[in-house]
Order: sequence, then structure tokens, then C-alpha cells
Amino acid sequence: MMKKQPKQAICKNCGAALAPNAKFCTACGAKNVKPVFTKWWFWVIVVIIFIAVVSNGSGNSNSDTNNSSTPAASTSAAISSSAASETLEPSDSDEDTNVPTEYKSALKKAESYSSLMHMSKAAIYDQLVSEYGEQFSEEAATYAMEHLEADWNANALAQAESYSETMHLSKAGIYDQLSSEYGGQFTAEEAQYAIDNIQADWNANALAQAESYQETMSMSPDAIYDQLISEYGGQFTAEEAQYAIDNLS
Repeated sequence: MMKKQPKQAICKNCGAALAPNAKFCTACGAKNVKPVFTKWWFWVIVVIIFIAVVSNGSGNSNSDTNNSSTPAASTSAAISSSAASETLEPSDSDEDTNVPTEYKSALKKAESYSSLMHMSKAAIYDQLVSEYGEQFSEEAATYAMEHLEADWNANALAQAESYSETMHLSKAGIYDQLSSEYGGQFTAEEAQYAIDNIQADWNANALAQAESYQETMSMSPDAIYDQLISEYGGQFTAEEAQYAIDNLS
């Protein structure tokens, strides 16, 4: 029986015949190595990588599912927390219930003094605690002033208008009365606001005071003039005082 001849190996790089089991081509020097995919261990590695990829994809899918449910759970928790906080926060009516009756009464008195008598902040406080006034405790009066809503500039202007219309005071006289600790007790800024915004005829006021001095005190024109311009008297300007003297009957 004739022995089968082994198949002649050919160099894949140059096509030259190769000796059996030759690792290099003697013609071109190229390696005579079987492709990697012909090795059994190559396919074992491929199978392992495939299994790992499939497993990882399944894990990511579960993770995505878990992550997608997390925002919903967080939102639910946030809503529950918000509802709980709203339930625990005291309402205005609850806070009002906790305020002592004396404090509420002091606040009502303060509101009355501000809206009806146009008093300053300092004057209202003094009236609330005065033994000759309302006799509230200092704590109640302080609460009232802290919660009183008032326009102190407007109150100063209202008092200035009253001084001008009923007492015929000069501009300087009104300012001093508003800012005096024995008078309106307004701040310098509030008093100045009133003077800057009052509408008054200062000549007419000077004449009204001059007529009062003449009728009630029988003063001479010269004495009336001096009284009108005195810093301890009317505090009118020289021009306003002279107008009054010139128009006395």
C-alpha cells in the first residue's frame, strides 16, 4: 500500500514552498504561524468574554430599573416631608392665641393714638407706660410698638398742619414743637419732612399771632414785632413779622 505524502506547505507571504514544520520562509523570512483563530484556546477566551458581556448588560438593566425608581421614591419622601412640615408650622391664629391679652390691648391703644392723634413713636410709647396714661407694662408697650404699622412722616405732617391751623405757629416754631422731648417727640428727619411738605401761609400766621397779642395782652406794635421775631417767642422771620405789623387794624 502506497504511503500518503504530506501536503506541501506554502508561504502565504511570497508563495514559496516551505520545509515541513518550518517556522520561517527561507525565501522572504516571513513567519510560518497558524492564525490565532485556529487555536483552541482562542475560542475559549471568546466564549468567556461573551458570557461576561451578557452578564454585565443584564446587571446594568437591573441598575437602570433601580435608579429609575429612586427619583419616584425621593419625590414621594419629599412630598411627605413637606406635608409634615406644613402640619407642624403654627398658623397666624395659633400665634395670636399665644399673645397675652395685655399685649393685644396695648397694640390697640397704640393704633388709636397713631390714627386719631397722629402721635410719634416715642410719644405713643411714653403714653402707654405712663402712670398718668395707660399704665401698661414695658413688655406690653414694647410689643405694641414693634407690631404697630404707622407712617411717622405722615403723623408729623398731620401734627404740623394742626399747629399751623389752630395755633398759627411759625415754620421754626412748628419744627421745634415737633422735635421737642416735651412736645411731639418726632425725630429730626420726621420733623423736617413735615416742614418740607406743609402748605401754610406764614404771613397769615404771623398776623394772627399779632392780633392775639394786641387783643389779649394790649401790646404795642413794637412789642408785638419783638415778640414775633424772638427765638423764645414766635420765631417768625423779620419779613413775616413786618407783614403782621403793617396789616394790624
